[in-house]
Amino acid sequence: MACLTISAEEEKRVKALGFLSNKGTDNFSARVLTVNGKITAAQMRCISEAAELFGNGIITFTTRLSIEVQGIPYDKIEDFRAYIAKEGLVTGGTGPKVRPVVSCKGTTCQYGLIDTFAISEEIHKRFFNGYSSVRLPHKFKIAVGGCPNNCVKPDLNDVGIIGQRIPEFDKDKCKGCKKCFIENTCPVKASKVVDGVLQTNNDECNKCGRCIGKCPFNAVKEGSTGYKIYIGGRWGKRIALGKPINKIFTDKQEALDVIEKTILLYKEQGKAGERLAETIERLGFENVQNQLLSNDLLERKQKILDTNTI
Repeated sequence: MACLTISAEEEKRVKALGFLSNKGTDNFSARVLTVNGKITAAQMRCISEAAELFGNGIITFTTRLSIEVQGIPYDKIEDFRAYIAKEGLVTGGTGPKVRPVVSCKGTTCQYGLIDTFAISEEIHKRFFNGYSSVRLPHKFKIAVGGCPNNCVKPDLNDVGIIGQRIPEFDKDKCKGCKKCFIENTCPVKASKVVDGVLQTNNDECNKCGRCIGKCPFNAVKEGSTGYKIYIGGRWGKRIALGKPINKIFTDKQEALDVIEKTILLYKEQGKAGERLAETIERLGFENVQNQLLSNDLLERKQKILDTNTI
């Protein structure tokens, strides 16, 4: 249901600013961006004050870690934006473009394998801010998970990153213990002692890293930190499970470049109204993966951005 007296054109304009119509009224909910689901106490106070000054005092949280302040009259929209800007806060996060990134708390979580707050903030600056003027075929969602527990469901986003810890096995130090600490520790039962030596099924191992350091003979020690990237996930009316790129990226910048190449591929080869999952299905996963593992898209970046194909 549209606003009562606000024109459809004006309603569309303020929606692009992050103000969503409260159905049946002339009021709006302001979508305040949190960058990665983390804000300061000062920012929270500012939002609370703004909710009481310009809204109805109600604050809600979206499933993608943004904050919505309800009941803001149309003529108070600019006042609200100016008030929260004092603490560096902005509204937005709608439209056919890169959406705000979602991050789990892997930075502080006992299972976190990567600094999720830091990398998601880097993604926000590079792709949400950096591509803010780039129109895509549809919304484009990014999620960062700190470990294979998948709390933020990275494989249900257009692009999802999952932290990985790749263990290094020293066969010469393995004693083939009848009660193997690694076998007992592995949560997915990917490792077991066979014929007196530890064996790991790499297809089943999810690189959670919980086995590292558990062997008293130091047979399994620290290897490297990596990033597993899923592409083409989608949640909603039509669900699609993202597929992992057939490589674990141990270089963070290389992983971030893959995100950028995915955005560029989607802009260049996606059709209007088509989610990335449908683009990948149409083009073929192997074709898309090959493009993302080469540098051609980045080399043609400016040409892709300058061409209006949507």
